[in-house]
This record gives sequence, structure tokens and C-alpha cells, in this order.
Amino acid sequence: MKFPDFILPLFSILLLFFFLLFASPAAQAANAVYHSCGTTGNYSTNSGTGNYSANSTYEANLRTLFTDLRRNATYSSTNFGFAKSNVGTTPNLVSGLVLCRGDVNFTACSSCVNQATQDIQNLCRYYKVAIIYYDFCFLQYSNQNFLSPPDYTTNNQAILANTSNVDVSVTRFDNLVDFLMNSTGDYAAFNDSNNFGTSQMNTTDSFPVIRGLVQCTPDTSDANCRICVQYQINLLTLFLSGKQGGRILNVWCNIRYEIYQFYSGPPLLTLRAPAENAPTLPPPPSEGKKKTSTGTILAITVPLVLAFVVIAGLCVCFLKRRKSGLTKPLLNVSNPEEIKNVESLLLDLSVLRVATTDFAEENKLGEGGFGAVYKGVLPDGREIAVKRLSQSSNQGMGELKNELLLVAKLQHKNLVRLLGVCLEEQEKLLIYEYVPNKSLDQILFDTKKRHLLDWGIRYKIISGIARGLLYLHEDSQLRIIHRDLKASNILLDVDMDPKISDFGLARLFGGDQTQEVTNRVVGTFGYMAPEYAMLGHFSVKSDVFSYGVLVLEIITGKKNSATFENDQTEDLLSFVWQHWTNGTITEVADPFLDQHYPRSELLRCTQIALLCVQDNPADRPIMSDVAVMLSSETVSLETPSKPAFCITKSSIRAGSFSSGFINIGGNTDRSSTKSVPVSPNEVSISDMEPRNNS
Repeated sequence: MKFPDFILPLFSILLLFFFLLFASPAAQAANAVYHSCGTTGNYSTNSGTGNYSANSTYEANLRTLFTDLRRNATYSSTNFGFAKSNVGTTPNLVSGLVLCRGDVNFTACSSCVNQATQDIQNLCRYYKVAIIYYDFCFLQYSNQNFLSPPDYTTNNQAILANTSNVDVSVTRFDNLVDFLMNSTGDYAAFNDSNNFGTSQMNTTDSFPVIRGLVQCTPDTSDANCRICVQYQINLLTLFLSGKQGGRILNVWCNIRYEIYQFYSGPPLLTLRAPAENAPTLPPPPSEGKKKTSTGTILAITVPLVLAFVVIAGLCVCFLKRRKSGLTKPLLNVSNPEEIKNVESLLLDLSVLRVATTDFAEENKLGEGGFGAVYKGVLPDGREIAVKRLSQSSNQGMGELKNELLLVAKLQHKNLVRLLGVCLEEQEKLLIYEYVPNKSLDQILFDTKKRHLLDWGIRYKIISGIARGLLYLHEDSQLRIIHRDLKASNILLDVDMDPKISDFGLARLFGGDQTQEVTNRVVGTFGYMAPEYAMLGHFSVKSDVFSYGVLVLEIITGKKNSATFENDQTEDLLSFVWQHWTNGTITEVADPFLDQHYPRSELLRCTQIALLCVQDNPADRPIMSDVAVMLSSETVSLETPSKPAFCITKSSIRAGSFSSGFINIGGNTDRSSTKSVPVSPNEVSISDMEPRNNS
């Protein structure tokens, strides 16, 4: 039987290409399936970011680390394919880890590790933190020692999904995947010395065969390996439900399942699917129809059919690989122009329940007038703060969504950023960026932590709050009047930069405010401007008053509600004003500063603060003027007049106290005063009308 001349060369070339692609480990490991520069875990919020310079000590240590990892991972007689190391000391410490997949051979592992050390330098050049994953290995490094102790549940997760959905019962398929991965996790943790396992589940019905893989780092204990794997398995139904395959990548463990063969060799664990009634797929074609009638047809058509099958398989393989490396970001609203509607901000309640361990008490960061705030960790490792609002909003859903959309578009360095929202099952959840150093009051008024705030940091906080307020008042597309500016609403990031929080919430979830006058005065006694506290009048100048009080607290380290020893002064403003008029203003400085501050800066900040707390709103500067006064020593300052709320012991005795309400101003005439609720952390109230730039 003679084949046509063109058939055999074509068939040979295609078979060779097919063999090289699928049989060569190096070919499969050529392209990274995922990489991240700058944020690779929860430690990234603790100085685990930044850049290094060319030819620096950090770069030299990084190269040494790569050399150590290559040598130890591929030439070690124990724990082959795994290495970790620390090189250098802080601030030039470099910590790294590399792990090859448990079923690959020496050549594939060595090739993958070499490729990783090259690619990560090209893709993440000058980043101090980076991670890269391939099919056959992964590599991570950081300027933080993430190796000890490992965090098996909150480290960075990368979730990659097969773009194809199953065409069988999703519930049944998800249950089978869960059963398979739990069994594989048990095998890897408790039956394999290298914490590695592969599996295959055969089904008695018409469901596809499902294959799984689980791997932990070899130095992880059996119990910790299983804990880590279980955390990943819990995410499967949330993010990969109904998908034909997917993987969850983590430094200390990773899992994967597919309906096709993706690992080398036979499975280490073979399972039979639990019996259950489920929809069936159409029966496969009859095997008897594969025979041909004549040898001539076979000689011509078989090579052609094989060629087409191989080409089609190559195309499908490349497309599947390319798509499987794509991960849809859970929350990516860094560009305000890309936020077209509130749906782009929505996040599933189930995701937030997992992130916060179902709003566990140990994850609660605090509680204010609108509800509790919980810390959470998203599957990609980002830390978030989830504000769980009360059910008392009177707004319609349409109006609520419109205002949420406006708030989400407010982006400034000195504002806490809204990342997303959840409006499911009667829940109203706002998802914010997590700020690690918590609120200013927790440091400023704590005698054990106050030393962390030297004058340089305090001046930076004073200036940053001013810039944030200026943005809210004048520079954003909206005009936001905060109305509850206070130390507990100023959060501090890892670099101690201030971020104003809780802006906009009262307008969103209160419902009875107007642009100029409110019938419901809410806020915190001591920070409220007199015209707001007594008459309900608010404007940008009421925020300026609160800012002035806050600046005096930062300078003195004293709460505005503190009791002073001096018989003639009973509040912070009177205390500072008395020293100002006596010419002894430096005596108000926080003793913890130990006189380590520029006298001119302290005097200037004090004078600006006193200008902000003047009784007449017209006499107070606007925030753009405050920003100029802070940034330029050549700008002359006006002389402040006596601040509002300068009260003495006698005026307090004349005041009226009842049922948790304080009668402002010391006047017992109910007709001329207004009672306001004393609140340690109530609300912020905002004018949410878009700015008219005409």
C-alpha cells in the first residue's frame, strides 16, 4: 500500500510538533500563568512594597538569593524541587522561596526555576516584592521575612478559572469536585512525604472524569498542610462553581482540578464518584463505527484526519492556556473614569462572609454610629475593612446606588478609598481599603504609643488632613461637608499618612438632612462648630472649626474633652487661648515631643488652628487658605480672636444635664439652646450634589 508523497512528511512533522509540545516539560513551563509585582501577600501592607535601585545592595542580595534557590532546589538530595532562603539584613533583607510541582523531573524543574529567576527580573524589575507562577514551578521573593512564621490562611491567593462551564448539573459537579479535592488533600497531607498528591475520579454516570492535584511545601507539617488546603477548597464553590477546571495558587499550598489530564504519570489516588441521581450527558458515539471499508481510504484519509485533529488540538490547547492565565480582578476601581455604574462595585455577600469569617467578633475593628467595621482578607490576599451598616436607612435603592456611585468616584491620597459595596439579603456593606495603623486617637491619646508621633509625623498628619478636606470642599466633582471630623475618623496608613474616613455616610444612610440646615444635629461634642451645634447650620466653615480643634489635639496630645488642672480653664480651646494671650504658647506642646520641634512651625500651626476655631464662621479661613498657610512660611497670618466655646467651671455648673444630653453654652434658657446627642463616634454628613464647574 503506497501513501501519497506529501502525506508522510506532513504527518511526521505534525507528530514531532505534537510530541515536543505535550511531552516536553520545558515547553509546558515556558510561559507564566500568573505574576504579581509589589503585592504578594498580607505582609505587603507592612512595608512589603517599594522599589530598589539599580546596583544597590538589595539588588546584589536578590541575585545571590536567585543563585541559592536555583542550586538548592535542583541539586539538593533532600526536598528536591524546593528551596527557601534569606539573604542580607534589614533594610536590605531579601526572603525567597521556590517550589517545583511534585510530578516533574529534574530537567523540567531546573528549566522552570531558571526561567522563573529570569522572567521575574524582567516583569517585576526594581520591585522589592514579586511572585511568579508556572505550570511546573513558582518563585516568590520579598523584603519581608515571610518564611517564618508562615500564614497558611491569609497569604496571597491567585484564582485562575477555566473559561468553559460544565454542561451537567452544577450542584452535582461542584459536590464531586469538593469530594475529590478533600480526598486529594488528605492524601497529600497524611500519605505523601513530600506533601503532594494527584487523583482521578471515575464516575458511573455520564459525568466527565475529574482529575485533581494538591501540593504543600515539603516543610509544612501534616496538620498545617491540611489547614492550608482546606482554606483553598472553601474558595472553590465561591469562585469556580460550574467551571470545567481551575486552580488556586498560594505560597504554602496550591490546588487544581480539570476534566482533562494535566499532570504527569498515573494518579496517585483513584476514586469512584459517590452514587447520586443526576442529569446525564448524551451517550458517546458507537465504537463500532470506527472501522473503514477499504485499505485505500485508510491510507489516504487517516493521516489527513490525524493532521487536522492535531492542529485543532494545538489551537484548543493554546487558547485554553492563554485564557486560563487570566484572572478577573475582584475589585479594581482605581480609575474613577472606569466606574460607570454601581454594578461595577458590587461584591457578593458570600465573598465577604468568607473574607471576614462570617463577620466574626475577633475580626471586628470597631463600632460606630452606623454599625460595626470588620477586617477581611480577599482571596487575592488584599486586606479590606467592611463597614456593616444598620438597617435603618430610609432611602430607596435607586437613590442609594446613585449616591454610592458618587462616593466611589472620590479618589484622593488623604481619603479612605471605597472599593466596593454589597446590597444583598437586607445587608448594606461598604468595602474600604484596610489601613493598618488604625485611627489617630488610638496613638495620639495612648501614653504608650504617643512617642511614635514625633513632630515630623504630626506636621505631616496636619498637612494631609488639610489636603483631604480641601479636596472634599473644593477640588472634587462633589462638595462634601464632613461634619464629623475628629481623631477617630482619621486613619493612618503604613507610612503614617492620614486618611479621612466616614465621609458621605450620613447623607447616604440618614435621610433627613438638607444642604444648609439640619433638624437632626449629630456629631461629637467638642468638635462641633457653635452655629451647627446650636442652630443646625452647617457649611464648609463648620468643617474648618473641627479641623482647628483636631490640630490643637495633635499639637498638645490632649483630648478636647480632657479635664485641665488649671482652675481658670476647663476645655482645650480655653487652655490654648490662655497660653496664647500670655505669650507662653510653647508650653501647650505635648511633653512627649520633649521640645524636639521647630518652634516656628509649632507657633504657626497653633495660630492657624486658633484662626479655624473663631466664633464667627466668616472669620475662619477656607481650606485652600489653610493649605497655603501650612505650605509657605512667607504668608503672613492674621491675629486670631477669642475662640468659640471658651467655657469656665462656673459656666459648666450653670449648664443643664439630662438623659445623656448636654446643654451647649451654659444657658439654662431652653428656648435659646439646642440639645445634641453626645456621641463618641456618630456620623459624617455630606452635601452630595455634583459640583457646578460653570
